[in-house]
Amino acid sequence: MNVVVTGSLGYDYIMDFPGRFADRIMPEKIHKISLSFFVETLSKQLGGTAGNIAYTLKLLGVEPYIVSSAGNDFAPYKTFLKKHKLSTAYIKEHKDVATGSYFVVTDQDDNQIGAFYSGATKYAKNLALKGVALKGSPFVVLAPTEPIAMKRYVADCRTLRLPYMYDPAFQIDQFAPDDLREGIIGAQILVGNDYEIALIEEKLAISHEELRVMVPIVITTLGSKGSVIETRKESIHIKPAKPKNTSDPTGAGDAYRAGFIAGYLKFHSKLSFGADELAICGQMGSVAAVYTVEKYGTQTHSFTKKAFIKRYQENFGGSPKI
Repeated sequence: MNVVVTGSLGYDYIMDFPGRFADRIMPEKIHKISLSFFVETLSKQLGGTAGNIAYTLKLLGVEPYIVSSAGNDFAPYKTFLKKHKLSTAYIKEHKDVATGSYFVVTDQDDNQIGAFYSGATKYAKNLALKGVALKGSPFVVLAPTEPIAMKRYVADCRTLRLPYMYDPAFQIDQFAPDDLREGIIGAQILVGNDYEIALIEEKLAISHEELRVMVPIVITTLGSKGSVIETRKESIHIKPAKPKNTSDPTGAGDAYRAGFIAGYLKFHSKLSFGADELAICGQMGSVAAVYTVEKYGTQTHSFTKKAFIKRYQENFGGSPKI
């Protein structure tokens, strides 16, 4: 099964702060924050949710098709994608604006504060999934991008009856409750970190149990504590894989999604799906994520299938489905 990956493309500007954000934030002054951080490192990397997920999917032997918009500075990124045999057929380039950019600061506890400059991402709303000429019925990843675009992609998926993972992430607060609900109830999988899942529940004024009823699979990522995969009947706790070193957590969530999807598609195609299979998918996500944590940047890691399987066995035993 092919995978269509929507979301952003961008350049990441990653900075490291040697202190702790918590030491600089005064709770009683939270209504009026004025902070700056003296950082010791700055690195420009390739990024964006669509690019990050697609890159790791390719490493795992899945053929991803990126549907996204890019700007007038996209040439180096395009060269990188082609070098790694990633299709650029459905990336629309715009000459009047730069590609989006993500500026993020990471503290010594791996907490992050970031801002994304939309750039060419504002044109994502002009793209349509029905124009993607793929064989069969592909699985779709709706990663965070321009909110109007995400709303359109939800409608396209539901009209074309395409299964999809819904990942509203940092755009949650930009959706009207009805639009957010529409995206969730049509999805096969809802994914977010613990803060994002809680924000969804608050936005929709529902309990966690009510959220679990809305979608077949809910994934809550917990950073260094692993993740939780829930169905309407089961709750599966996934341990994190062990990193050899901790370099940069940026992009770990995107790699986790790619790892999970790679496993999900293998099982889904065989119509064999239960708690054991979901656990393997989550563990594949954990292993994929740890490769990213060990490298500075979001598309700087690399592995062969053989190396991935060995790493999986070292952490969880058994063998993943790749």
